[in-house]
Amino acid sequence: MTSHQHNPVSEESGKPRRRETSMTSLTRRMAMTAALALPLAAQAAADESDLLTGAAAGPTVKRAPAELVRRSQEAVRAFIRGDVAAYLTFVDVADDFTLMQPFGGEVTRGFNRSPEWAKGIADYFKGGEAEVELVQSYASGDDPGDIAVLVTIEHQHGQVGGLPDQEWPLRVTLVFRRAASGWELVHRHADLTVRRVTLEQASMMALGKWPSAGDE
Repeated sequence: MTSHQHNPVSEESGKPRRRETSMTSLTRRMAMTAALALPLAAQAAADESDLLTGAAAGPTVKRAPAELVRRSQEAVRAFIRGDVAAYLTFVDVADDFTLMQPFGGEVTRGFNRSPEWAKGIADYFKGGEAEVELVQSYASGDDPGDIAVLVTIEHQHGQVGGLPDQEWPLRVTLVFRRAASGWELVHRHADLTVRRVTLEQASMMALGKWPSAGDE
């Protein structure tokens, strides 16, 4: 009887202890889950902020020198008005320069420094103005860096190739290399798709099927 009476007491007293242990374990698991979830939530918020602001995620990115950014912007303003002499005071173009121009076609290599070419540019670009939006910049190597990259949007207008004054916005990537004399422009890639194109339009462009002058 004593043994029989003891068992229910043992079971009764044991049940609350198991529930208490279970609740304690659950609370600990919830705390661990919350501890793990908070950093993930913070990272997700940071990632979303990066997408909205264009900031680089992850480690701090080394930026291109501010003076290089300023000079490249002034060079754009000079070029859109056809002033090659002023352009070359702001940018030193490397002998192995490559150009992927917005009109497409093969990559151009080298840089024409002849007076005839400068005159041709002056005749081709007239009355232009530009504001350059810096989207992002990067630099590598020790200060002041070995390579610098500028990602920009050139908001500009002017008379180009005899056409009336109009907007000519460009998405542009510039690559500079550090030389003994300073920064050299080694690559420029520009395209006209600042405004989004449809898949159908992109398909036609990829096939080289451009609208003729008379098409609507």
